[in-house]
Amino acid sequence: MSWEFHTVALVGAGAVGLYYGGRLAQAGEDVRFLLRADFEVIARDGLRVSSVHGDFSLPRVAGYRSAADIGPVDLVIVAWKATANAHLVSVLPPLLHANTQVLTLQNGLGNCEALAAIVGPQRVIGGLCFVCINRLAPGHVMHSAGGRVSLGEWQTDGRGRAAELARRFKAAGISAEAVGNLEQSQWEKLVWNVPFNGLAVAEGGVTTDVLLASPQMEAEICLLMAEVIAAARAQGLALGDELIESNINRTRSMGAYRPSSMIDFLGGQDVELGPIWEEPLRRGQQAGVPMPRLEHLLGRIRARMAARSSG
Repeated sequence: MSWEFHTVALVGAGAVGLYYGGRLAQAGEDVRFLLRADFEVIARDGLRVSSVHGDFSLPRVAGYRSAADIGPVDLVIVAWKATANAHLVSVLPPLLHANTQVLTLQNGLGNCEALAAIVGPQRVIGGLCFVCINRLAPGHVMHSAGGRVSLGEWQTDGRGRAAELARRFKAAGISAEAVGNLEQSQWEKLVWNVPFNGLAVAEGGVTTDVLLASPQMEAEICLLMAEVIAAARAQGLALGDELIESNINRTRSMGAYRPSSMIDFLGGQDVELGPIWEEPLRRGQQAGVPMPRLEHLLGRIRARMAARSSG
């Protein structure tokens, strides 16, 4: 039996949620956005996306203030930061019917487990977004590079859910692929997220071009990436050393990119310490891999957060 969906609830209408939800809605999908701070602006003006793949706007957006107003749907896409996951226990239940599936587009490790504890493991699908994207203002998103999404089932059930999601994402103009090993894809993204998001915060809020302008900093980035790759390999995941050079080259081409954790840090928001740094460190050490550079980086991030709070 195959799986398909007709109705979508988008939970977390930040840069990622508005961009991917907007692309799906533009393609004719029935997307219902759970909106908080942006509700009035989007209700009045719609959604605007400035994109390297073509600008578009949605004059009318199906926006809702609560999950109860949206009601049960076939697919829930969770796109908010993992720092908001404590709200899942109240937000998700009103969106579920017997066959609702839940896709997380969140960074790091542990998010699928958090979803499974609420909705059951058989509903959970993971997605990794390789994209440069920022929310410029309420209802306005800037997409400057990338956009690929890797989709994988947390527990495969033979219905081809990830493949169907990839097909529909592609039909909406989104580069997408179904992957057989979700955990491997999660660690592959951590190869970038751990050093670039982390050092952008640890250095006080700097863009990626500033990090790469220093040979010493670039060397530190490469060593952090090597630790992440070693930790993944110790868990039986086939990550190659070529990821280091490819990630460095890709980031150099981004210019003055502002990683999401840097934006959160400078904006006074919580940073996703758990899924991006703490959980990879825990799993790596549990697998017998020393990760002194990641441990040191995590300490620097915590110190920056503490200093910001006390200041």
